Amino acid sequence: MDNNNPLSPHIQIYSWHISSLVSISHRITGIINILVITLICLWVASLLLGETNYEIIKFFLKSFFGKFLVIGIIWSFSFQILAEIRHLLMDLGYGFELRTSKISGLMVIFGSFILTVFIYIIGS
Repeated sequence: MDNNNPLSPHIQIYSWHISSLVSISHRITGIINILVITLICLWVASLLLGETNYEIIKFFLKSFFGKFLVIGIIWSFSFQILAEIRHLLMDLGYGFELRTSKISGLMVIFGSFILTVFIYIIGS
């Protein structure tokens, strides 16, 4: 058996980069956002069943866990929006230089937190 073959990049030798972190997070937040949109549709549909169902969900969203969930959802959508803008610019051929890629990745990460705070303050 020839042991001179290169190793596949697995978790023990792979070095993480900002771009890979943003890419994986973008995929995860996309899945989360689909689930959240479904839950929002069900919440709106609960209005058809009467005011009591709506009040239960409203009570939950005003709790500590509910507010934490709302902040997480806001972050997820903020991250998704900024990552999509970054991806669109890369589709147009911009931002492939290593330095630019790192900067735009950091802008997505930090910008999503700033945007989350901004949106939560406006909504409160």
